[in-house]
Amino acid sequence: MRQQPDIRDAVLRRLDLLDRAAGHADPSTLLPLARAELHRLADGWRHLLRTHRADESGRCAACHHGVRARRWPCPVWRSAHEQLIGEGLPHRQRPHPLRNPFRTTP
Repeated sequence: MRQQPDIRDAVLRRLDLLDRAAGHADPSTLLPLARAELHRLADGWRHLLRTHRADESGRCAACHHGVRARRWPCPVWRSAHEQLIGEGLPHRQRPHPLRNPFRTTP
């Protein structure tokens, strides 16, 4: 069985490779890579977000831990919204947090 640091290192190496490719690869190499990686990225987010769906009580099914259960949307959904949708300024430059697009009341 592989150890978790191996998984962590493999993921970080892959992200580094993609960063280097985005910055330096020629278009004939970058275009097929980008197409494949965009599909993988979308599939990965969908899988992660399915795991973090709301349960019957309005809590995150994956973040549910007894009395400290997270209300949905959990931090994973909030991060997905920030990373995939965003609202202009990078997080650290915003004077206030992102609005909650998952709020049930106006």
